[in-house]
Amino acid sequence: MSQTNSNSKDINNDSNDSSNFITILISSFSTIFLAELGDKTQLATLMLSAQSGKPFLVFISASLALILTSLLGVLIGRWIANNLPRDRFTFVAGIIMLSFGIYLVVQGTLESLITQRTN
Repeated sequence: MSQTNSNSKDINNDSNDSSNFITILISSFSTIFLAELGDKTQLATLMLSAQSGKPFLVFISASLALILTSLLGVLIGRWIANNLPRDRFTFVAGIIMLSFGIYLVVQGTLESLITQRTN
């Protein structure tokens, strides 16, 4: 009986692993795909393709560049996950994002005031 129970645990783990794999795959793909649409990299690729007249070579080069930058992000993310406590990392990341937000609001406000004064 323990043999049957062990087999059902293995089947559940395999099913859970494949479901987890698909979830991570879809989530990663959709997030990156949507984030990359219409960004400066895509516009640069468009311009390079039009300028060079060799779209396949530009596609291969741009794909390799995206793969390598993604690999770098994954490796750094893995290092952070292994070496920094999650609570501390979350706090520091929040402070950095909040700082960027405040900086952008202040910068936009100052530019708006300067534009209003010159008009």
